[in-house]
Amino acid sequence: MRATLRLAMIGCLGLALTAGRAAPAPDLKAFLAYPFLTDLVAPERGGALAWIEMREGKRSVWQARGADLTATRLAGSGLDDGMELAELAFSPDGRILAWVRGGGEHNDWAANLPPPNPASAVAQPTQEIWVSVEGSAPVQVAEGAEPALSATGRLAFVKDHQAWTVTLTPGAKPEKLFYDRGKIGDLAWSPDGSKLAFVSHRGDHSFIGIYAGPDVPIRWLAPATAYDGDFAWSPDGTRIAFVRREGEADLLASPLTETPNPFSIWVASVADGRARQLWASPRTIEGSYPQVPDGMFVRWAAGDRIVFRAEMDGWPHLYALSAGAGGTPRLLTPGAYMVEHVALAPDRTALIYDANTGATPGDIDRRHLYRVGLDGGAPVALTKGEGVEFTGAALGGGKVAYVGASPTGPMRVMLAGGGTPKPLGEPGPAYAPPGMVVPLPVSFTAADGTLIHGQLFVAKGQAARKPGLIFVHGGPPRQMLLGPSYMDYYAHAYAMNQYYAAHGYVVLSVNYRLGIGYGRAFQHPAKGGIAGNSEYQDVQAGARFLAAQSSVDPARIGIWGGSYGGLLTAHALAHDSAIFKAGVDFHGVHDWSLYPGLITRPERYEQGDYDAAMKSAFESSPESALKGWTSPVLLIAGDDDRNVRFDQTVDLARRLRAQGTPFETLILPNEIHGFLRYDSWLRADEASVEFLGRTLKP
Repeated sequence: MRATLRLAMIGCLGLALTAGRAAPAPDLKAFLAYPFLTDLVAPERGGALAWIEMREGKRSVWQARGADLTATRLAGSGLDDGMELAELAFSPDGRILAWVRGGGEHNDWAANLPPPNPASAVAQPTQEIWVSVEGSAPVQVAEGAEPALSATGRLAFVKDHQAWTVTLTPGAKPEKLFYDRGKIGDLAWSPDGSKLAFVSHRGDHSFIGIYAGPDVPIRWLAPATAYDGDFAWSPDGTRIAFVRREGEADLLASPLTETPNPFSIWVASVADGRARQLWASPRTIEGSYPQVPDGMFVRWAAGDRIVFRAEMDGWPHLYALSAGAGGTPRLLTPGAYMVEHVALAPDRTALIYDANTGATPGDIDRRHLYRVGLDGGAPVALTKGEGVEFTGAALGGGKVAYVGASPTGPMRVMLAGGGTPKPLGEPGPAYAPPGMVVPLPVSFTAADGTLIHGQLFVAKGQAARKPGLIFVHGGPPRQMLLGPSYMDYYAHAYAMNQYYAAHGYVVLSVNYRLGIGYGRAFQHPAKGGIAGNSEYQDVQAGARFLAAQSSVDPARIGIWGGSYGGLLTAHALAHDSAIFKAGVDFHGVHDWSLYPGLITRPERYEQGDYDAAMKSAFESSPESALKGWTSPVLLIAGDDDRNVRFDQTVDLARRLRAQGTPFETLILPNEIHGFLRYDSWLRADEASVEFLGRTLKP
């Protein structure tokens, strides 16, 4: 009786209500039934394709082979089991395809944790390597990750941070290739398959090593007090090009200001390990090592040239450098846009990439496919229009495959070259949820004069003065598009923004500073993140823009977002509850000072500098303004989160409860940061829809 009375009192106060599974909102499942396609790859010599499809949590591996590239489904359980499929890898000739089943969230923090178990299976899940030879039935050959196939069909992989191998014969047992005291990664066979190059990560430095056989010591390439990696074999296998840098630059890991993190391109002899520097980037902010988008991308191209990505003009672009003479790199992709997802053509004379540029208004918030030759000439557009196209794979003979989608249609793998692009694979069940809209490209100005881009989702023909909803992405180095994203987390967010627009909300997705797509200065702003939270003013500007729309009721504006978007959702509710009447916070960061490791290497700083950085970290956190938080919030998180620690949600809930702020929670046992199960997303979305409807549509 006493316990019952106590629970009833808590419910009346609106505190700590655990959100149960609400009744499904009308046609929510229709919006979540989109096909998501990822990991589109082609073998080094072209002639085949593979990709991964996910629909309602059911993952499958597809392969297209033969002259007409007939696509077949190779693998997939047909279950929403949360077992990720990833890391597709062809042998150079395309005869063998390998992939990994299980795992998730690849970062240093998660590296020593067992594979996640989001379905709460009784048996502990494992991370497995599967192989299909010439399209045959797949076979599990080992436990591990990062499969790498040689020209001779030999498979190497990583297990427990060491390099292993297994022969592709029935009953073969995996064997450790060699011992190394570092953490092994980035396996790559030489062109003839006789040697294996790898990176040995050793904390404050890393080496590139060459394994040449069981009786040959590891050969290290010019070892130094540096981070060496991002390497590429020469076509004849006698040299390796690699990137050297002194340290890692990360906006959120710097104390209060960003400092240059230059890098250099080196070429080493495989025979003796000696190396020489070909070129060094300028010691400027723009000359810093480019970590996003999509890493460095280093390849050895035709004409003894090395191609790589850099941001020396303030945008991520491709450059070519002579492997023999060095000199000044030649810019291949000039312009105020970002180059992303790059592939080298089989003959090594051209690069295929997607970029946020084109002739259609709003292309800065799209992706289109381009080809640029290494022998000169301007990039050539392969796609255009109001759709999005990304992750190109070069097949040879002028053929290119890519993933494409319209703003209101499903993703498909498309084949271009020699006529109208044609879809590959089976279309699957129709994806046509009612009420989808073509989002509008919009822009508005933050308080400090910074131009901010966004996408406005508004349905026609509905009653005026609807509630408004701000969406903020995570990352933060991400960009929401005028169509589905190439990342599954944001493809889901796009579908939900479409759902909200179709059900009586006007939605504004805000691409705030710290994000990609608008130049390096935008991505690395002054006083961003833990150094001052300057990006929050972009959210405030978005709210002003949304409130000014004639179709929006400014008294009913809410906000939702995940990860860094959860942090900004919490900021909005803490600083501006008068504007934001409710919010849904997916696994957000709420107190930066709970992450002292973000102030990298505290022993490097004077105590006063470190104390100032920690003070700034807390003052840049939502919990520093908690007393102003009066609007209700729904907190959603998985307790096996490996990107944002679960204690961020625990701590916020404890503080909100203490001051009487209304909040509700939906906790998903054993789920990770990017939920692995469709059922988890469905439960979270049902709870979000019900909560926002109850708080913004009374």
